[in-house]
Amino acid sequence: MGDSPLNPLVLIGVGSSFAFSGLFYHLYQKKKIELQNLKEIPVFKPDQHLLKVVKASPHKRLQYVAVEGMVQPDGEPLASKFVPRRFGVIQKIVVQEHWKYWSTITRSWNSRTIKRKETNNSVPFSLISPGSYISDVSVKVQEPLEASGSYLESAYFKVRRAEEGLVDVVLQGLNGEKPVSMEGERGELLHVGSTLTGFGEVVLEGGQVMRLQAPLDSRKYILMSTDYRSFIDRQEASASMWKILTAVTGLTGASLLASVLYSFVEKQNDKSK
Repeated sequence: MGDSPLNPLVLIGVGSSFAFSGLFYHLYQKKKIELQNLKEIPVFKPDQHLLKVVKASPHKRLQYVAVEGMVQPDGEPLASKFVPRRFGVIQKIVVQEHWKYWSTITRSWNSRTIKRKETNNSVPFSLISPGSYISDVSVKVQEPLEASGSYLESAYFKVRRAEEGLVDVVLQGLNGEKPVSMEGERGELLHVGSTLTGFGEVVLEGGQVMRLQAPLDSRKYILMSTDYRSFIDRQEASASMWKILTAVTGLTGASLLASVLYSFVEKQNDKSK
């Protein structure tokens, strides 16, 4: 039966390859549309040009734009609790525990992570034009903790192993769980002077003060700790990855199908002879 061109394993391989190819193509098209929409968003620096555009816009409001600038605190910055002489405007501290629990189905220990505590601290900050530490034009960033995106950098990471005693071993046998390690304070920081790109709504208040905030429509309020060009490059790399996976799995399925058909034709020819 292993010599049969209709070997079930081969057919499963053909079907799986085409199924994955279809899935990857769907993800590629989705990322491609997302990338096209991103490229249509107007991009600004926190400068006089942006101020003029906002003043000339209806209701002194730009509904959805990207603003790329350098992070500057409006007052005193936050001092990093982990790295001396490091300052930021947002600091996140997470404490987690890593446990293992016994699975009666797989008859093995599986991992589980429990978040014990999360603390977020922030101070008001603005975006200014890169390279200008003193600027008369800036964009205040409103409610940054409500924004999505990756804008915090890891500042500290420490793992402390759990100590097991005789009592712990007995309890593990009773409840089927045991601690593996405790992750100490993991600190993440949005550094002063770092580049930040925000996607959202820009409004003008008082004639000179611009504010970046969450849009009123359904579009996302996003903050990214990178410049706009690097962000687009990452999105294009992601789209290329899905495109390559589509081609690889599609060609794999086509090759397997061709080998099945070739074997079938060869077998029929041998029978006719």
